[in-house]
Amino acid sequence: MTNQRTKMLTLAAMMTAIIIVLGFFPGIPLGFIPVPIVIQNLGILLTIELLGPKYSFISICLFLLLALFGLPILSGGRGGFAVFMGPTGGYILGWFLAPLVLGTILHILNRHQDLSWWLELIVVIVAGVLFIDTIGSIWLAIQSHMPMSAALLSNITFLPGDIIKAGLSVFLARRLRKLPHLQGLI
Repeated sequence: MTNQRTKMLTLAAMMTAIIIVLGFFPGIPLGFIPVPIVIQNLGILLTIELLGPKYSFISICLFLLLALFGLPILSGGRGGFAVFMGPTGGYILGWFLAPLVLGTILHILNRHQDLSWWLELIVVIVAGVLFIDTIGSIWLAIQSHMPMSAALLSNITFLPGDIIKAGLSVFLARRLRKLPHLQGLI
């Protein structure tokens, strides 16, 4: 039991590192809202799919704590408390909560059946992407003094890329779960 826990914590640390590496890619500013398009949320989704609710929560919390303490590991080399209170703070909060929502739903569904690729993708889009974008929109509306409808509509811009990232995370997670040394762990 302890050996498996050690392996899972090691995987959680590795996924934290992958999320950090994805932050090296700068965000793409949109201009009409103060939230850029980033690739780091691919790492968040992949972490949740691979590690489940408990260990993905540990991994993402570690990542967010490092960013909160000022390490420049968020997309574009940002970090610190001010980023958490800025326009992207809601998306960061969504990242924090997503392991509990998406991870739990995937865990429950996987216990009862072997999910098809399409069903897994739909769950990741709804319980991952749309959940994070909704939390982000709510915070964006409050923080930027923007009407809620405008904040929600602005997120439509993110959906094509987010759907591609969700599909990529499902594809990668399904491939990685088949690796012999990861079977039984994830």
